[in-house]
Amino acid sequence: MRNIKLTIEYDGGRYLGWQRLGNSDKTIQGKIEHLLTQLTGEKIEIIGSGRTDAGTHARGQVANFKTHADIELTELLATLNHQLPRDIVIKNVEEAPERFHARYNATGKQYSYYVWNDTIPSAFERNYSFHYPQPLDLNLMNEACEKLLGKHDFIGFSALKKTKKSTTRTIEKLSIEQEGSLLHVTFVGDGFLHKMVRIIMGTLLEIGTGVLPVSIIDEVLENKVRATAGETVPAQGLFLDEVYYR
Repeated sequence: MRNIKLTIEYDGGRYLGWQRLGNSDKTIQGKIEHLLTQLTGEKIEIIGSGRTDAGTHARGQVANFKTHADIELTELLATLNHQLPRDIVIKNVEEAPERFHARYNATGKQYSYYVWNDTIPSAFERNYSFHYPQPLDLNLMNEACEKLLGKHDFIGFSALKKTKKSTTRTIEKLSIEQEGSLLHVTFVGDGFLHKMVRIIMGTLLEIGTGVLPVSIIDEVLENKVRATAGETVPAQGLFLDEVYYR
């Protein structure tokens, strides 16, 4: 039995997210599984490093699947990229150890969120950033970023309800770079809760416009109440950049 690791890039704009949904053909996982099943003659199920929501993009999603098929990796890579929709690209195919699991073995992830901060929208960035026309105080936003670094219970910055699983995560890096009207916010951590990046991003923007004080970060971390944090920003500005493994 072979264990094959895929590194995947996709534009999530026209999909319902990563995870397979019943008979829908509008998911990334579903598209890739359907094609692999045809190519191998086996019922293939792929395991992703995690779910991405509808509209979210990826530069480095990782998945694995097991197969008995004796297909060469170069041939598999070429065939997948020839037959998949053009907005899904397999960047790399490799043999993985038998016990490799794309989700359970992941030690961290990097996400990017892009904001088009200008009174005039962008015709080119509209599908890959959130248009936010209000002026932003980056000093206040950076101050808030500092408060979010480290190990915390982030349930107040997530869309999760009560859960028996741990909601403690560690953010190792949270930085803001500006190039003209485009803001690039980088998140690096050992894991992220459902919609955590988008809710933190919405909170940072409201801090940057003065709608919320910087102290709201401490308040949400302490009271763990989602309603205290900022709005959830749209998915089109979010990219999964990389998944880390030992």
